[in-house]
Amino acid sequence: MTWPYEKMIYIGKDLMATTLLTVIYIAFIGLGIPDSLFGTAWPAIYTEFGLPISFASFVTVTISCGTIISSIVSAKVIRKFGTNNVSAFSTAMTAMALLGFSCSGSLAVMCLFAIPLGLGAGAIDTALNNYVALHYSATHMSFLHCFYGIGVSVSPYVLSLVISGKYGWRGGYKIAFGIQLVITLVLLFTLSIWSRAHGSEHISGEKEMKVLTVREIIRIPGVKLMWCLFITSCAVECTCGGWGSTYLVEYRHILPEQAAKIVMYYYIGMALGRFLSGVMAARLDSWQIITVGQCILGVAFVLLLLPLPAILSAVGFFMVGLGNGPLFPNFNYLTPRNFGEDVSQSVIGTQMAASYVGIMIAPAVCGILGQNASMGIFPVYLFVFYCIMLIATNRAKKVLER
Repeated sequence: MTWPYEKMIYIGKDLMATTLLTVIYIAFIGLGIPDSLFGTAWPAIYTEFGLPISFASFVTVTISCGTIISSIVSAKVIRKFGTNNVSAFSTAMTAMALLGFSCSGSLAVMCLFAIPLGLGAGAIDTALNNYVALHYSATHMSFLHCFYGIGVSVSPYVLSLVISGKYGWRGGYKIAFGIQLVITLVLLFTLSIWSRAHGSEHISGEKEMKVLTVREIIRIPGVKLMWCLFITSCAVECTCGGWGSTYLVEYRHILPEQAAKIVMYYYIGMALGRFLSGVMAARLDSWQIITVGQCILGVAFVLLLLPLPAILSAVGFFMVGLGNGPLFPNFNYLTPRNFGEDVSQSVIGTQMAASYVGIMIAPAVCGILGQNASMGIFPVYLFVFYCIMLIATNRAKKVLER
């Protein structure tokens, strides 16, 4: 008599876990929405405000600094309030920041709203990456980052529909605010699902989580090597996306519209790489998937470094996305296995901070080098990060798999 009842409880928990995973995917769409919106809108913004093109860095650096700070302190905040509450509140912060951007009349006001945007994004990123790493499979981690790709793709598309209309770039930000507000409401209405999906495991796990200082984390063997991997992967990702088109136009003398299509293939490759990573996770472990991705990256850089026809540059960009795409989610998924579930939240927080250091600094340095030398430095610059990544990967596997 008890077996059907116990089976119903099991099915109910499984359904709750699936529902919660869907909610987390939706939240990650919301994480991606602001990330590509500012860069797409900037040409219209600096024209309206009468600013130099380079002033975009004031906003992007402010966002990155906020993200780094919230990533580092996330373990303490999540332990006190829980992943569900932190995710909902942080998404609400990013929604209000997007609304603030839409109403901004100066760069200074934008920088002010960039603070909650960065703080909110860092908290969501850290909290959900660790939660999925603890409670779901490597497949789900890769698919999670595919949904981030959806968010990154949605906002430029929405902006392209309204930027030439009555409300211009502000209309795009208001629509993005509306989407983010809906996602916030979804998170608020599903707060209770988190504890139902994983029961006491969810509650006790977060309460028993160790909160370590940065100094304590640095002493853990392998942590600095993993930081290096996050920095190099994000450096390749953001430098390729940020300067790829400029390299193709200025150095390879490709028409701007063709260059835009080639960079689009790069993003398609990234999304496909993360999707295939999720599929491969059923047969391969995360280190094996990382090895496959890095091999594809090596072939991609050969295509970019050699003076080959433009069509092969397109293949090279696609393969950079295809190879690099799976690395970030698999680096994250390995964290509880590498360092233990009790400290994974603290470690993942510093890993997210390291990621944003790469995101913030690497593209800027590439721009400076390209301006003072030539954009021909672009593939060489990426290849240097790739070589550092291979050295750090080899060393990390030896240290962490002892």
